[in-house]
Amino acid sequence: MKQIGLFFIVIGILFIIIGVLLASKIRLGRLPGDIIIKKDNFIIYIPITTMLIISGIITFISFIIKKFF
Repeated sequence: MKQIGLFFIVIGILFIIIGVLLASKIRLGRLPGDIIIKKDNFIIYIPITTMLIISGIITFISFIIKKFF
């Protein structure tokens, strides 16, 4: 059981690294529906639309993989 947990942690870290590296190359952010709050000292950016699009793509890919394998 420990090996499965470690596997998921490693996969999660890899996804974070890949996401950070691809974020600069794929300009998917700043879509209509994303929330940006700017104040004097800080900016809060909540990419709701971007998260929905990425979630849909990942769901579609996992559906295709599950269907054929």
